[in-house]
Amino acid sequence: MKRALQEVKNTLGKPYEDLEYLLLALRDVLIENGEKEIAERIPWINELEDLNDQTLTGKDLELYSIVFHLLNMVEINGAVQSRRRIENENLAGITGLWANNLQSLKDKGIGPEEIAEMLPSTRIEPVLTAHPTEAKRTTVLEHHRELYLLLVMRENVMYTVNEQQNIRHNVKQSLYRLWKTGEIFIEKPDVLSEVRNILHYLVNVFPEIIPVLDRRLLQAWKFVGFDVDILQKKYAFPTISFGNWVGGDRDGHPLVTPKVTSETLDQLRLNALVVVRRKLLSLVKHLSFVLELEEAPAQMKDRIKEMTEELGKRAEASVNRNKGEAFRQFVNLMMDKLPLDTMRGHATEMRDFEGAYVLAEELIADLKLLQTAVLDYGAKIIAYDEVNNAIRIAETFGFHLAKLDVRQNSDFHDQAIAQLMDAAGLGGKAWFEWDETQKLDFINKELKSNRPFANTKTKLESNAAAVIGAYRVVEKHIAKYGHQGIGSFIVSMTRSLSDLLLVYLLAREAGLTAQTEEGGVCVIPVVPLLETIDDLENGEGTVRQFLEHPFTQRSLKYIQDIRKLPALTQQVMVGYSDSNKDGGILASQWHLYKAQSRLSAMGSKLGVKIRFFHGKGGSISRGAGPTHYFIGALPAGGLNGDIRLTEQGETIAQKYANIVNAEYNLELLVSSTLSRTMIDQIAPKEDHPLSNILERLAISSKRYYEDLMKTEGFIEFYRQATPIDAIESSRIGSRPSRRSGAKTLQDLRAIPWVFSWGQARFNMTSWYGLGSALRDLKEQNKEDYLAFKKSTQEDPFVRYVLTNVDTSLAATDEKILTSYAALVKNDTIREKFLNLFLDELKRTREFFLDLLERPIEERRKQHYYSNMLRASLLNVLHKRQISLLKDWRETRESGNTEEIEKKLLHLLMSINAISGALRNTG
Repeated sequence: MKRALQEVKNTLGKPYEDLEYLLLALRDVLIENGEKEIAERIPWINELEDLNDQTLTGKDLELYSIVFHLLNMVEINGAVQSRRRIENENLAGITGLWANNLQSLKDKGIGPEEIAEMLPSTRIEPVLTAHPTEAKRTTVLEHHRELYLLLVMRENVMYTVNEQQNIRHNVKQSLYRLWKTGEIFIEKPDVLSEVRNILHYLVNVFPEIIPVLDRRLLQAWKFVGFDVDILQKKYAFPTISFGNWVGGDRDGHPLVTPKVTSETLDQLRLNALVVVRRKLLSLVKHLSFVLELEEAPAQMKDRIKEMTEELGKRAEASVNRNKGEAFRQFVNLMMDKLPLDTMRGHATEMRDFEGAYVLAEELIADLKLLQTAVLDYGAKIIAYDEVNNAIRIAETFGFHLAKLDVRQNSDFHDQAIAQLMDAAGLGGKAWFEWDETQKLDFINKELKSNRPFANTKTKLESNAAAVIGAYRVVEKHIAKYGHQGIGSFIVSMTRSLSDLLLVYLLAREAGLTAQTEEGGVCVIPVVPLLETIDDLENGEGTVRQFLEHPFTQRSLKYIQDIRKLPALTQQVMVGYSDSNKDGGILASQWHLYKAQSRLSAMGSKLGVKIRFFHGKGGSISRGAGPTHYFIGALPAGGLNGDIRLTEQGETIAQKYANIVNAEYNLELLVSSTLSRTMIDQIAPKEDHPLSNILERLAISSKRYYEDLMKTEGFIEFYRQATPIDAIESSRIGSRPSRRSGAKTLQDLRAIPWVFSWGQARFNMTSWYGLGSALRDLKEQNKEDYLAFKKSTQEDPFVRYVLTNVDTSLAATDEKILTSYAALVKNDTIREKFLNLFLDELKRTREFFLDLLERPIEERRKQHYYSNMLRASLLNVLHKRQISLLKDWRETRESGNTEEIEKKLLHLLMSINAISGALRNTG
């Protein structure tokens, strides 16, 4: 096993030298603490010739989980250092970043004035979610962050030998803490625990990134020869905000109660104020310029007087402190106006009082006044840097930190409206008997009235109570703090116009509709989520009907006005997970592409900007892939300078746990969005040049994929050949693995579906059916096949999809999946499906070699050798998991609860270790 690391180290260098360093430090600290036996089980620095699945213990599994996370860490750091070396030679050398994209736009004849005009309307919003895809506890993530910073410190060549020894001492301590901290959840985390994990990124990571992102924009602007004053004087920076689903997403999640949503909104607001206060404290420290209050600009002096009067005694200390330093006095008053209580200099809780800010816009106005005054003072460098940074933080995070979406399933809404009809004596049973026309007639009639179905004292049944309870929390929040903290009401499984219009009636029940001169409106945006392939295919018609409805038209105008949007805007969420679960990788990606193209064109005709919200996950099957390639692969007109996308589970930690890597990923997103939008504006909007071929491949691959799942015995094979039952019993996330609890494939969420196939190394969701579709295309139309082959080198969409499939194929292992298939008890079913998988895998790999013309070890050297190193240990882990799975299933039949739980915990350790090695769960 030592040879595996040596080979990779000789081939790829530095990252794997770092891995060896960490493993040796781990061995030393374990030996020092009396654990020599487990220290000798560390892979890649010990031979481990006797390692086999039968000798693996629970401690081994915990150890190997840590080891794989260390490998992931050094590879991330290796990528960071590689980017630094390239940028040191050529700032525009990294594809997708500011300098690279600005240079590309300049080469296309687009000038700095045009780009500066576009920058503020370039709008991105990552939305953090806590789906059950994060297999690591929050505490473990904290230890990982600490260790990563120590790893980065080693890059500094200025440290003496003694200082390097001290770093190694701290590394050993950090590693030992990891070793002694349980890797997996003993009990399922509650929703508020997941909220706290999300808050770490929103409070400690993203506020640190924004100034770095802006400064890199200024550096890139200067690098390509543009005048920096253009950006600074026009305040031409991209619009960045964040969204959050934790505490608001209740689709199949009974633990997200109205109380949880209320507490989540409070936590978001409190922590936003903490972020803003932190930035104001920094300003106070640095604005130590001599300026008597009497000599301050008139507007600032007047504002200070006004604030002093508003705050009364609360302002006395701020006005009397820092005399002769008017800028500091001004910022101190801003801090006094934050609706917070502080103790020992730290924010402790929200408190509204006379004279306090209510909206972030009030603070932003004061900061902009400060910036003007500092410019008048002559301190241009401070006004355009530190004061600008404070404005950016206040604009980005406001007093809400991240917009909370409320999502629920359309079926749940159906139950809710029927229960409300019952409460009003209207016979709710009829709702399920009506066709779409009858439902629309009922909704349209009801929308003419402001009357709710039930009063606040009416006791509602469960579905209605859950929906209305959540909506009332939203209404209470916006009545007190405004709309800034609320995103939208998202309707999962949107299949018809009635699914969307129904939300207006539910909103009316909670006081979230209003009467304007033109008629009724809903004050919260209603967003369709198109998830299945059928829904994507029919999405244009559904959304068109929705946008043409008078109530929607009035609502969009109302929301445009209160949210100060530049245009009528309709958000449409597109789902990558369920569309893939429906029809496989190519059918999913092509239908997503078509839906976005059609919806964008339709919105343009109706004068409504379509803002796409991409529901992507952490695995290839659920939409993962390099950000800049993903944006490049979108259809023309699909961006409009505005994108929202989910960041889920372990993806958040991988992309944003460390400041430098986090800035890189955010820069990729915003810079690529700007560049692609501007290129779209000068390029003709055309259908995909290979649309006929892609349509044919999508239909064909979907048919093969569906045929597999419809084949008799498939569910039996799936449930026995993968650890899906163990995953369903895991404590990874608070959300149940099924929407309603029904034991059907349809009810199973896409996350555990993908997770289970990945654990067993089938990965079928990201390649099955494609090989047969390519074979059919080549046999039936050689010319089209060759055209498709040519496109793999030059077409962004084709290249993006095939690169992702290629990654998944590399992670698929015939020997391992065959071992899992041996768990299937029925010989006939086992052999039938195993042969189907192996034949299709062989076929797909052969066609990929033909299309891409070089083996993966040449095309993607880093990926190949990393997988090779992982495989040297993974093979044993998989054998152990298979043994544990078989044993646990047999024990379950015995009914011995204590023994079942003990073996499940051991099994979950294996799942955790393997997911760490594979770098994703679902």
